[in-house]
Amino acid sequence: MENPLKKLISQLKLKTEDGKKPTKMGYIIVIALIGVLVLIVGNMFQTKDGSQSNLASPETGNSSPVPNQTEAETWGQADDENKSDFIKDIETNYEKDLAELLEKISGVSNVEVMVNLDSTKQKVFEKNLVIGEQTTDETDQSGGERVVEDYTKEETVVIVRQGDQEVPLTVTTKKPEVRGVLVVA
Repeated sequence: MENPLKKLISQLKLKTEDGKKPTKMGYIIVIALIGVLVLIVGNMFQTKDGSQSNLASPETGNSSPVPNQTEAETWGQADDENKSDFIKDIETNYEKDLAELLEKISGVSNVEVMVNLDSTKQKVFEKNLVIGEQTTDETDQSGGERVVEDYTKEETVVIVRQGDQEVPLTVTTKKPEVRGVLVVA
């Protein structure tokens, strides 16, 4: 009985007639096998939820998880879901505080309050401001005069280094403004 694997390989014609050099089909199969091997090895380093597993960091030598940061996170901004949750938390706190204060008024009970905020908190960053002014008086040969005034204004955000990161210098953080309040008592 002949080996079925040998029979399959002989039918694929992986080598040329002289048996020394692989054919194009042989090269394609080798590349496909390498691709499958890369996929299998890549899956070994992922956890069940699809994120990368914790490997030892070359700088620290420990296996602490490294957060997957995006550019928005680098500049201290969260995604929209976190912003809406943050706004809801602030609105809820304002509602509780206002309801408690209103219930302290004599004759007022069963207070319900709804607060609507305009936006999230705003960070104000320090900026370098460069203002330039240039005036040129020109006189041509025929006696004509011309005055050219040029004004330039350039603003750049001040960036400071904190460890190995560069972050903008925050001057102040403004609380979110209240857009509306509904009180039922």
